[in-house]
Amino acid sequence: MKLNIAVLAGDGIGPEIIAEALKSVQAVCTKFNHELTYKEALVGACAIDATGNPYPEETHSLCMQSDAVLFGAIGSPFYDNNPSAKVRPEQGLLAMRKKLGLFANIRPVTTFPSLLHKSPLRSELIEGADFMCIRELTGGMYFGRPQGRSEDGDTAYDTCVYTREEIDRIVRLAYGYAQKRRKKLTVVDKANVLATSRLWRQVSQEISAEYPDVETEYMFVDNAAMRLIQWPKSFDVMVTENMFGDILTDEASVITGSLGMLPSASVGIHTSVFEPIHGSYPQAAGKNIANPLATILSAALMFEYAFDLKEEGKLIREAVAASMDAGVVTEDISEKGKAYSTSAVGDWVASYIKNK
Repeated sequence: MKLNIAVLAGDGIGPEIIAEALKSVQAVCTKFNHELTYKEALVGACAIDATGNPYPEETHSLCMQSDAVLFGAIGSPFYDNNPSAKVRPEQGLLAMRKKLGLFANIRPVTTFPSLLHKSPLRSELIEGADFMCIRELTGGMYFGRPQGRSEDGDTAYDTCVYTREEIDRIVRLAYGYAQKRRKKLTVVDKANVLATSRLWRQVSQEISAEYPDVETEYMFVDNAAMRLIQWPKSFDVMVTENMFGDILTDEASVITGSLGMLPSASVGIHTSVFEPIHGSYPQAAGKNIANPLATILSAALMFEYAFDLKEEGKLIREAVAASMDAGVVTEDISEKGKAYSTSAVGDWVASYIKNK
């Protein structure tokens, strides 16, 4: 098969972790006789520095012409520490989601036996946890208008807006995944307070009648945040709006023992994007210490979701699990001070794939 990929490394540790993921992608393509073509483009702070635009039109054109996008991270302390900046790296991510029609972010959360002790939660609570968070990506407060500050600068406002169509498509997508898993869907909202959440609940209740084989539960976001810590194994598929999903999925990362272990897929109307959920970690940029495994696992999702190549994705996940069992990991999950560099972990995983 011919695989045509756009590679957007981004900022901070993005170029380092993307480089290691590409090693695994190339190893898989060689092993399974796929023809790989990829081109790189700018996004985020590096794109602002080069073009003034965090998501240049050239980058968007490349994404539209590609079968999948492998994405690293965006963000820079220069912009984080400048609240008055008119252009920000994160605007590039939001623009990419909007222009590519990426209305759903899919984040599988699973545990690894060798990392159970790394989680702040007791092992018996998280062992065997396996659920999926589906976050709506193109609506809600992040995109709501009007948005701004008063002329005197003492008042700021953001608006949260959702349409029936936006809710309908993401909830139906979530039901589809629930049917393929353990047939349980949790709809997370704040319907006791927010008008947008009441629309979420109304639309979800209407749709639920079409999926009688799936158990549906409705949960307020504060209760869901508590349940994630108390009883994570109670979840199968969770669907929620943009901001709630942003917070809950980062909270869920502690279940795995490291933020550096969670991949994600953003899917929708046009080209899908595959990325780790962590940020650009600028403090580690250029030090060859960042954990590349979430990005490598994102590449596994790319093979499965973008190209329907299940064996290829399975082999990558097997290689990642083997690296952890062998102790070939970076400092965030290493034991007794024995840590490997970013590139060494990437080399080990790619070698496992080649020799399997």
